[in-house]
Amino acid sequence: MAVSLESIELLREKTRVSYEDAKLALEACDGDIVEALVYLEKQGKIKPPQKEEPPKEGFGATLKKLIKASNETRFIVSKKGNPIINLSLTIVILVTLFVPPLTIIGLLLALFSGHTFRMERPNHAELKINKTFDDVSAAAAKVSAQVSDAMKDI
Repeated sequence: MAVSLESIELLREKTRVSYEDAKLALEACDGDIVEALVYLEKQGKIKPPQKEEPPKEGFGATLKKLIKASNETRFIVSKKGNPIINLSLTIVILVTLFVPPLTIIGLLLALFSGHTFRMERPNHAELKINKTFDDVSAAAAKVSAQVSDAMKDI
């Protein structure tokens, strides 16, 4: 039986075999494409589909991921559990870069006046830095109490 070029092309597209193998399989199966697929599979001639390579990680892609994560992460300053400031980490980084003295003074004043700092992600996973913030807040509270006691004695 003569097989058409269209059948051969279709079989090649589905199986990634050579023209010769596709033609022989179709001839052996009387032009039935499904039977030819089974025939080639039994012979071990069907090549697995080519996997697409994941996009390569470059500086731009890494920077884009960092910016996205920074936009999603919130920096929260609160006092007695009530949020006072709730900003995107991107904004906090930009303010820190452009006005570092103001940022440092503001954070120190907040720290020694009983405010606490937290970072939150959308999935509410606990970030390791929050334990550090808690430790720093506790240490600042101790120092504040000691300074307050020393001021009373004067």
